Amino acid sequence: MVSHITPPAPEEYAAFYADYIERAIAKGDVLAALSQQIGDIRSALGKLNDKQARFRNGPEEWSIKEIVSHLIDAERVFSYRLLRISRNDKTPLPGFEQGDFVREAGADEIAFEDLLNEFEYLRRANTLAIKNISEESAARTGTASGAEVSARALIFMLVGHVEHHMASLHEKYLPNLK
Repeated sequence: MVSHITPPAPEEYAAFYADYIERAIAKGDVLAALSQQIGDIRSALGKLNDKQARFRNGPEEWSIKEIVSHLIDAERVFSYRLLRISRNDKTPLPGFEQGDFVREAGADEIAFEDLLNEFEYLRRANTLAIKNISEESAARTGTASGAEVSARALIFMLVGHVEHHMASLHEKYLPNLK
């Protein structure tokens, strides 16, 4: 079982994910960050009502609810990839079209508290699974979205993806709700 996960090398993930990896590295202990992000999201968004959570930063931008729904979808996709790769499954895994997922989720019609709870429960389950992964499993690689990726990189992507969207929420969305 891992007690510390070292950052992935650049060859362990596609260049597109470098921002997520860097954001996760900046958090320090990535295992601790997995749990801390639940509180970060609750602290930043938990007091919003459903109307506020439908706020969009522009006509073509996602609402806050849609961003949380996207975090849920990505949590599922990245953790599924992590499961398959850490279990030494060499089957290439497809990408996903995030815009289609957001559109089809209908997040603006879902109670905001339900979205926050869904993310929390998924993240708690993923954190338990990650804490019980072996060093050997974390180092395994596979193919997702047409690129080689390690299980370790996927753990960092889970954290970095949330950091990316939280930065956007803090910079572009939340200041407009005060």
